[in-house]
Amino acid sequence: MSNPQSHSSLPAETPLNNAAVDETVSEETAESGQSFDEILSAFERGSSRKNDDNRQINGTVVSVTADSVFVDIGYKTEGVLPLAQFTAAGETPAVGDKLVVTSKGRNIEGYYDLSRQKVVVPKDISSLEAAFAEQSIISGTVTAVVKGGLTVDIGVRAFMPGSRSGARDAAEMTALVGQEIRCRILKLEKEGEDSVDIVVDRRAVMEEEAKSNKDKRHAELQEGDVLHGTVRSLADYGAFIDLGGVDGLLHISDMSWSRIAKPADVLSVGDVIEVKILKIDSQATRRIALGLKQLQPHPWDAVPTTYTVGERIKGAVTRLTDFGAFVELSPGVEGMIHVSEMSWAKKVRKPEDLLKVGDVVDAVILRIDIAEKRMALGLKQTLGDPWAEAPTKFAVGSTVEGPVSSLTKFGAFVTLAEGVEGLIHVSEISAEKRIERPQDVLRTGQVVQAKVLEIDPAKRQMRLSMKQLVPTGLDEFIAEHKAGDAVTGRITKIGASGEASVELGDGVFAICVLPAEEAKAEEEAKPAGALDLSAFSSMLNAKWKGTAKTEKKNEAPQAGQVRNFRITKLEPETKAITVELV
Repeated sequence: MSNPQSHSSLPAETPLNNAAVDETVSEETAESGQSFDEILSAFERGSSRKNDDNRQINGTVVSVTADSVFVDIGYKTEGVLPLAQFTAAGETPAVGDKLVVTSKGRNIEGYYDLSRQKVVVPKDISSLEAAFAEQSIISGTVTAVVKGGLTVDIGVRAFMPGSRSGARDAAEMTALVGQEIRCRILKLEKEGEDSVDIVVDRRAVMEEEAKSNKDKRHAELQEGDVLHGTVRSLADYGAFIDLGGVDGLLHISDMSWSRIAKPADVLSVGDVIEVKILKIDSQATRRIALGLKQLQPHPWDAVPTTYTVGERIKGAVTRLTDFGAFVELSPGVEGMIHVSEMSWAKKVRKPEDLLKVGDVVDAVILRIDIAEKRMALGLKQTLGDPWAEAPTKFAVGSTVEGPVSSLTKFGAFVTLAEGVEGLIHVSEISAEKRIERPQDVLRTGQVVQAKVLEIDPAKRQMRLSMKQLVPTGLDEFIAEHKAGDAVTGRITKIGASGEASVELGDGVFAICVLPAEEAKAEEEAKPAGALDLSAFSSMLNAKWKGTAKTEKKNEAPQAGQVRNFRITKLEPETKAITVELV
């Protein structure tokens, strides 16, 4: 089915009257007082070269740069071609090369944008057939909007579908009416001797030219370049920036040294910003990564002179992880509070147990690593270290009291103060019987008393004992006797130095220094036979009562004898007892 269009023959060509043009220019020059060169320059700066647009022009290469080829096309200003067009075709342009080009008008730098695509100005049906066969670009003028598209005058009336017009909506299609366009013939069917059914495509030509311009712009860009761009669109992960024909991605992490929730917080569509090219991907993808924060001084550059280890700081919690909380000290400078540095009193398993995002906290700087840009902070250090006062508050030998905080197979932990715990080993729980499991005699939360055996503030360890608070036979003996008291005891051993060990009761031993003559007599004395343990047991039952039978005073002391002694020295702190024979 043919498209709704009329058919007409090509109009006759009108010859250009050069004399008339020269006469008109001379008159205008005289009236304005301007020179001919000034008028010609103004003529070229405008858009008055419409007759030259799409016309084949012979040009000469006058300069080749890193990304462009400059061509003398006979105008006062040179034209320019992207070098990428030549390299893509495997060509190497050189000064003096002759080229056939068409002008697409001036660019923002004042040069004429050129194209090597051949643009045909049809003169008859045969030239249209040749353009269709070669898929050449032709020029035409949009004449009207019709159902389904537009009509275009290319010497005859042609139809251009709306989908191939390059217009995005009806308003843009209407705006094309009266404009000269560049297009390509999609369909050409003769319907008579002088009539043809023609369909043209503008969109394909626009896409080819856009690709050419994009190639040129890509060739101009280098990593490290700083340039201006316009925010084209925003996404959750960043912003797309128009760099003049090509787009680059400004990722949210490269917008600011401080943490940003969403790009819309700092940018808006249409904003013109200065960015730095961080990376250009391979020729295949041509993705361009941009940076905004990289144009600002790095916040960590000032950290060595701003913060010191041990300093107390204030900051806001920006995020929580399984292992800690990040706190922003200043824009772009964060420190991390590890869960182990959050509390003296309890073991924190999750930061959420104590903190939430947005909390403003005080912390102490523990470590600074400039190279890695890391800072360790402590929260519990702002409360003071409870172990610093522990040696004086819980002195060795003192009695302490507290609840059992936890039970293990080797003992029980007792809380003595916030952040201070002591361990009662299973062997220090009871003196009366052997304890296999602390759970058999203790429970969590039970308040107990214990004696401090040892404390190590550096390791934050304290050894406690419950059994040593229970009085022993030795404790009772010391409490009931004093120096000068007469006692009865059994000589258990006599050393070569004349020093004897005397048992005064169950678990109660004393030292007795024998006189020289007594020690010598003991050496000469013969053994009196086997030791009668049952006799000594009777003595123990009657200890300190004065009813035990003792050896005669003039009998030489021997191991196993029960004798009378007098306490000469008694030391409660060291539990040392010294006696003498009486």
